[in-house]
Amino acid sequence: MLTPGLVSVTFRQYSVDEIIAIVTRAGLKSIEWGGDVHAPHGDTDRASEVRRKTEAAGLEVACYGSYYRLGTSEEDGLRFDDVLQTARALGAPHIRVWAGNVSSGEADESYRGKVAADALRIAGQAAEHEIGIAYEFHRNTLTDTNESALDLLGRTEHPNITTLWQPPNGQPLEYCVEGLRAVLPRMSNVHVFHWWPTNKDRNPLDAGYGRWKTYLDLIRSTGRDHHLLMEFVNDNDPENFLADAATLRSWIEG
Repeated sequence: MLTPGLVSVTFRQYSVDEIIAIVTRAGLKSIEWGGDVHAPHGDTDRASEVRRKTEAAGLEVACYGSYYRLGTSEEDGLRFDDVLQTARALGAPHIRVWAGNVSSGEADESYRGKVAADALRIAGQAAEHEIGIAYEFHRNTLTDTNESALDLLGRTEHPNITTLWQPPNGQPLEYCVEGLRAVLPRMSNVHVFHWWPTNKDRNPLDAGYGRWKTYLDLIRSTGRDHHLLMEFVNDNDPENFLADAATLRSWIEG
């Protein structure tokens, strides 16, 4: 089943109550709550309240969007245990983590090994609480190319590690499809947007129909459940969000 939802950092300026209201109005079903504003790392009381409000509105917590960076965050003062306890309070089935803070083109073998070792460490911790680890699929990390993302997944063969996926900006459709197809067996959720050709060019989602139809056909082929989570909209405008949400729901239902 494909479940439409929202990444809460899309509207960092809005309160938890306001985000729940707009998600409900849009007819979406789930929320990935972010660890920077709406469910801060280590604030388990706040996370419990966010969970209560989300569930009371008939919505699911799709994921905890943490800002834990593998191989670096512990050194910088963000303990994974704080992230994990917050995710538990939130009732999140997955914790999104970043694959380091160095681009794949600059990462040497030692750095790749350090990121992989941290991933395996936290995956074991989270597994004790039946919470999965999911890599952010993003530039300037070890998931910024198809090849590097597959290398990281290969180094971290663990039943509790998956990856998110989102279309890389400015790449041909064939490249995006190749990357999506390669990670499908280990993919959990998807971040949905249509930025083209750069991340500064935020277009209405329906303008990306040709590409997203191809992606959705592949995503459906897994036979598994996935949250399709809208991330950022043109001008950060709620009305544009509502229009994009209607587009996403029509694609899923159609």
